[in-house]
Formats: sequence, C-alpha cells, structure tokens
Amino acid sequence: MNHPATASSLKRPLPAELLAALESIFEDRLSTSQAMREHHGRDESSYDPMLPDAVVFAQTTEEVAQTVKLCASHDVPVIPYGTGTSLEGHILALRGGVTIDLSQMNQVLAVHAEDQTVTVQAGVTRKQLNQEIRDTGLFFPIDPGADASLGGMAATRASGTNAVRYGTMRENTLALTVVTSDGRIIKTGTRAKKSSAGYDLTRIFVGSEGTLGIITEVTVRIYPQPEAVSAAVCSFPSTADAVNSVIRTIQMGVPVARVEFLDENSVRSINAHDKLGLPEKPLLLFEFHGSENGVAEQAQLVQEIAAEYNAIGFEWATRPEDRTRLWTARHNAYFAMLQMRPGGRAISTDCCVPISRLAECILDTKADCEKNDMIYSIIGHVGDGNFHVLMMVDPNDPADVAKAEGVNARMVARAISMDGTCTGEHGVGMHKMDFLVQEHGEEAIESMRILKHAFDPKNILNPGKIIQW
Repeated sequence: MNHPATASSLKRPLPAELLAALESIFEDRLSTSQAMREHHGRDESSYDPMLPDAVVFAQTTEEVAQTVKLCASHDVPVIPYGTGTSLEGHILALRGGVTIDLSQMNQVLAVHAEDQTVTVQAGVTRKQLNQEIRDTGLFFPIDPGADASLGGMAATRASGTNAVRYGTMRENTLALTVVTSDGRIIKTGTRAKKSSAGYDLTRIFVGSEGTLGIITEVTVRIYPQPEAVSAAVCSFPSTADAVNSVIRTIQMGVPVARVEFLDENSVRSINAHDKLGLPEKPLLLFEFHGSENGVAEQAQLVQEIAAEYNAIGFEWATRPEDRTRLWTARHNAYFAMLQMRPGGRAISTDCCVPISRLAECILDTKADCEKNDMIYSIIGHVGDGNFHVLMMVDPNDPADVAKAEGVNARMVARAISMDGTCTGEHGVGMHKMDFLVQEHGEEAIESMRILKHAFDPKNILNPGKIIQW
C-alpha cells in the first residue's frame, strides 16, 4: 500500500561528509547495504518498504547523541528502530535518512527488587527482561504479543493482554533517558513512585513514537510473580454473548489478569496454524493471578457469569505447559490469519471504546466486514474495551484495499462517536494521522504541532508520523 507522502521528492542523497563522520564512530556497525536498508525499511504494517539511506547500530546513549547531533547539522532525518514489530508504519524512512538500530543497547542496568523497579537500555526486550529478573520473584507484565523492545514499547505506549490488571506503559514507566533533536541527553523522572516536580516530561515522551526524542534508557515498575496462575477457555454461541459476559465480569470488579476475545474466524485460523481443536465459535481466554484461594474464587465467579451468557464448556489450564500452549496460539493469531489468504497482505487496525459500548462496536464492525465480503478476524483485549481487526487483502487490487480501508475508517468513526479512540495500542504512525484529527479536533492537533516544533524545530525526528508538519 502506497502513501501520498512517499514521493521521491522528499528524499535527498546522504551527504558524504555525514557518512564519513558516522563511519568514524561506528566502523563496521554502519551499513548502507541494500539488504540491511530493506530490513530496516519495513515493519508489520501494510505499507510498501521505505528505506533509510544508512543504518547504524548504537551501543550507548552517547553514540545515539553523536548520531543525532551530526544528522541535525545536515538536516538529515533520524529514525529510531527497536525490533520492527510496529503495525502503523512507525519506523518507515519516509524521507530517507539514518536509522538508529537500538537492538545492541540490550543491557539490564539496575534491578531494585526492594523497590520493584528496573532500569534497562532501550533495546532490552520484554522476554529478555523477564528471564533476567526471574530469580528475584518479580516480573514485568506488559505483553503486547511480539517480543518488542522496552524502548519501542515506551515510544508507542504499548499495552497488550495484561493491561486490564497491570495497566499500560504509560502507568508503568517511571523515568527515561532521552536524546533530544539537537543531540542533548536529558533525564526525565526518577524511581520515586510519584512526583509533583514540574512538567511531566516522561509522559510527553511516552507515546511520542520517536517524533520528540529518542528513548535510550527506561525505568519501569515490576511486580511480584503471582503465587498461583490459572487459565480457562470457553466458547459461546455468539459474539454478543461472549463480549457481554466480559462486560459483566469487569463491571462486577472481578480482578482478572487477562481476558481475550477471539471470533470464530480467529479460532479457525489458529486451529489450522497451531494444530488445536478448539470449537470454531467465539471464544474467551481468561487468566487469573493471585493466591490459590483467590484464583479459585475468581475463576468460579467468572464461570458462573459465563454460564449466564450461554457459555459452551469452561475448560481449565492450570499446568504451565497448557497455559503456554493457549497463549502462544493467541499470540500467533496474526501469523495464523496470514495463511488464510496466501499471497495476500494484512491490514491490521484497532480501536478502544468505553466497555459499556464494546459489544455494540464489535458487532457493528463485524457486520461491516461481512457486508463487504472481507477475509477478516476480530481479536480483543476486551477487558479494557480494546479490539483489533485484521483484514486480508490483495495488495495488487486497489479496490480490495480501498474496501478494507473503508471498513477501518467506519470502525474508527464508530469508536470516536462512542467517546472512544482511534487506537488503543497500535499507535498513530502514518496510518492513523487523519483519524487523530477526527478524534481530537484541529485545535488540539495544533497544540501537538506546537509541541513538535518546540522539541524538533528541524523536523528530523521520525518525520511524517503522528501529525503533519
């Protein structure tokens, strides 16, 4: 899928002086090869690749600062890169420039188990972090599905399956180290649990998608590993029954750790992909954390609620290997759907609404997909009102792509009319820039633009994302 801002006129050759200066810093950690540029010029979005002119692999905050300072002196764009798992075109080099790959900044810098905080370099991934702190009896709960880097997760304000209980990166990020657009290094926040000291710069950078500064270190909250964990799966005769049972569960204050909705198309695809035998009906996947007694009480109450909404079976998965198998299948749902249309391309989108409007929004979106003969699936972190729609299209058929984008636009308009948002966790990137205006209005967007101009007056930090310059 092309984008109007990808015109070649936006790009200009990388200055030889800049390239020589970068080579003196990075030596064999700089690449201008076609293969490396292609790898860093695509993500999981539906956009065609947009390649940087060069890729550098930073290992320290100081190297990031040097790179940004050099690029700023030549007015060359800089794009931060974590693991490349974004879904809305966040890391595409719209105007070329230099991509800073942060994956080698992968050190856990400090673990303060007594304070339940940890400080990491931006390239540390969530799985790596949990492996390294496992012996402390603590864990990091934010789980967006992909093994994303914590710098990227902070930049996109990620959340995921555990957000209904533990919150998102917004609530769990305490402090950052950030390189500004002129190459300065600043610290935001502390390890204190709260502060009233001045502007909240941490929250400004969290969710800014690399457009205001490049995050190089992150301090986050970590939590005690629960004494007991149990998972359950149950099917329903209809989407309305499944979603309404979740709404009732949340409204009754049951502290579920995770609750995921999969429509029948999702179940069918993961059955084929992961060789499972789940009933091909709307399905809920629950997880409960707490004491042995607490988990049992939560699960019993949820089972009773599900029965009121015609649940078909309520199967337990208390063994770790069984839980892992179910959640792995859930996290593979995106790749499972790709197999439902060989040669097709996925357009993945999301929105989030107040939970009282969730069933209505999902059902209307589902009806729209059916009306337009889409090959689609709907999956939701429904405990917090967030759901995802994945549509498989023929990338060589503009009419097919346009149909999917029409479904997406109507879904977003529907969510906004319900006092919801155009994206619960994907972020804005390029794909949702127009929807951001629809959600916030021109005056609010102008305030964001003023902020962007103040933080990045040359528009070199990940240009062409979130707002129009």
